Formats: sequence, C-alpha cells, structure tokens
Amino acid sequence: MRIFANVKISEAIQCFADYVTHERRLAAGTTKYYVGEVQAFSQYLLTLHITDTDDITPREVSSWQMSQLDSGHHPGTVAKQLSALRAWFKYLMKYQGMERDVMASINPPKRPVRLPVFFKQREVESIYSDIFPDTFDGQTERLTLRMLYETGMRRSELASLPLSAIDLTSLTIKVRGKRNKERIIPIENELAQSIARYITLREEVLAQQKPDTTPDVSSPLLITSKGKPVTDNKIYQIVERYMRPRSTADRTSPHVFRHTFATHMLNDGANIDAIKELLGHSDLSSTEIYTHLSREHLKESYKHAHPRAYKK
Repeated sequence: MRIFANVKISEAIQCFADYVTHERRLAAGTTKYYVGEVQAFSQYLLTLHITDTDDITPREVSSWQMSQLDSGHHPGTVAKQLSALRAWFKYLMKYQGMERDVMASINPPKRPVRLPVFFKQREVESIYSDIFPDTFDGQTERLTLRMLYETGMRRSELASLPLSAIDLTSLTIKVRGKRNKERIIPIENELAQSIARYITLREEVLAQQKPDTTPDVSSPLLITSKGKPVTDNKIYQIVERYMRPRSTADRTSPHVFRHTFATHMLNDGANIDAIKELLGHSDLSSTEIYTHLSREHLKESYKHAHPRAYKK
C-alpha cells in the first residue's frame, strides 16, 4: 500500500522492519542491524524535533554523519550505518511516498589510509650478515629471506616457485601470481650466484635422499634438508625467527618483506609503474599506497634533518 501523507518516523521504521523481514527476507542479523541503525538515527532526529519522514533532508543525514565521526566512530563503521539508512530511504521512496532521494548527495566518509609496515634498511642488512647456521637448512633460510626482499614475491609464490622458472643466464625469474597471471622479475648477479650455489647443494641433498633420481625442474626451488618442499607456513616461521629480534616493525611477516621491497625501491627513485609490474598488481591504486609511505618517509627525514624543522 502506497501512502502519500506525512508518515511518522516511528511508524515508518516498524513498516520497514516488516518489509525487510517478510518481503526482502534478509538474514536475521542483517535485519536487526538495519532496523537498529535506523532507530538510532531516529533518536538523533528527535533531538532536532523531527518526527515526520517528509521533514528529513540531506542536512540532517550529513550532520548525523559528522556527529558519529566526532564521537570517535571509525569511518568504516559510519559507512555501514549509512548503508542501513540508504536501504530505509529507498523503502520510503518506493512504499511511503517520499519524493526526494535524501541520500543522493551523501557520500560515505573516506577511510584513513593504512600505511604498509616495512623493515628499515639497516634491519634488512642483517640478513646479509653471518647469522645463519652453516647447514643446508641455514642456507635455505638465508636464500628465503633474500628472495623475499630482492624480488617482492608473495610467500605462496616463493614456496611454489619451480626450478624451471629461474633463468640464471638472463637473470630473470618467471613468477605465477594471483589469477594465474605471470610476470617476469629481474634479479641481480649476486643473487643469481647465490641461487646457483643453492641449487648445487640442493642436488646433493636430493641425491642423498633419492640416489639415481633425475632432477625434476618442475619441483620447488626451496626444500628442507629432508628433501621436502618448504611450505608457506615454514617461510612465515623463518621470517619471524630472524626478523622479530632484529626489527622494530609492528609486524614481521613475509608480506612485510614485500612492502619493504616496494618501499625501498620507490625511495631510491624507482618508477611507480615499474613497481606495479614487479609486484604483479592488476590495478595501479594497489601500488600507489607506497607513494603515501614515501611521502611520510620524506616528512620524517625533513623533521629530523632540517635545522628549521620542528624537533621535540
């Protein structure tokens, strides 16, 4: 039934609750959330002496949004609350005769940019020192950390990286990333030499485990001293064990090495499009987060180095 007279907000909320429950048949949790947020908004409207739906304008929604943010609500939370109000106002327009789209000019608040965590240069330099056991597993751990830092690969990509993907002549590695997308990552000569030495040791280990077996170039590069492939979880443990005591970063995970790869390259002048290709991002917006990080790096450098900068 379509009603064209002024509708009391309390009545409109009850009708909305029936609508999302019985007609749209939303999940119980979603229904409870939508109705609860609309009721909370109606309480705000009461403080403005607004009791009829026709008296609600975009101004009230905007002021409510600002009050939520000023009260300390996270922008993501406010965005979800707005989605509940949007569903309510759509209902009012379709079934309760509301003529204006109150939410047409309302945009959700921008979420704060969460800058990636990365290792400092001096912290990364530690993986090039003599901190690894003089064993095959120690060499595996050394190469694991170097590969993460010098290629920017995801840990799943590194764990599954086959011997056939490594071309030590052209100094390139072919990586198969998300959605089966391939990309080519160049490597420098020193890393190539480390990989070559590791492959020699790897063949010796496998020869002890399985004598007279022809090397399988489709098998993963990284293995344990027992000849088993290094897993995603093992790579995570390696990073934790070596970087936790050597870094001040909030997190120490393989993905932090990926952030470090991109951040250090950008700070040293690499082109953002080149970094996008090396990381295997499909969208430049995923890579542009590192430009924010670079700007923060410049600000910190200025604050600590310029004689006229503010210093505590």
